[in-house]
Amino acid sequence: HDSIGLGEDGPTHQPVEHLAALRAIPGLTVIRPCDAAETAVAWQATLELVEGPACLVLSRQALPVLDRTELAPADGLLRGGYVLTEGSGQPDVLLVATGSEVHIALAARELLAREGQRARVVSMPSLELFAAQDESYRKAVLPPEVASVSVEAGIAQGWHRWVDESVSIEWFGASAPGGVVMERLGITAEAVAGAARRVARTRPRLRSPGRRRRRP
Repeated sequence: HDSIGLGEDGPTHQPVEHLAALRAIPGLTVIRPCDAAETAVAWQATLELVEGPACLVLSRQALPVLDRTELAPADGLLRGGYVLTEGSGQPDVLLVATGSEVHIALAARELLAREGQRARVVSMPSLELFAAQDESYRKAVLPPEVASVSVEAGIAQGWHRWVDESVSIEWFGASAPGGVVMERLGITAEAVAGAARRVARTRPRLRSPGRRRRRP
């Protein structure tokens, strides 16, 4: 399984480095869907779009199926990443997530909305498929002029190309119920909202126009 969210099985079940390791393999397309709808489209992508091997990274957690009457259709996965939801007007911050952490990004969006902050949530199940899209599409999904935060229950390696800051896990060793581990390691809606506030406030120091920089 792909996440610390199951918990209680000890540090051996905390594969915080595996996604980065898989993404580093040349020619391998990694897809980490956020719910059953994306999983179905991920299978379609492996049959119709992917050249070479593909790895579907699935969760054993009890994740809800997103309400696609309120959110964008799951076939956005075919382009690697897509705008799942946003309010009206230019967003103040982009929240980019994969797998089970998409649900955390959606919760963080609600927290920010209460403060008057407009957050766009981007589901990014496949960095490889997204990177293969034309530049105009990538910029439409991730406008370079807007501050951005990723959230994934693993190391941040590889995300600096796409976002200003990452909510990630850089160590392992805590063993407890999944919710406790998530909170202890900072993979929460509150942590994502806090990172979004920080990056929006300090963004001019994080990068110059048109260039993404790694989190300090």
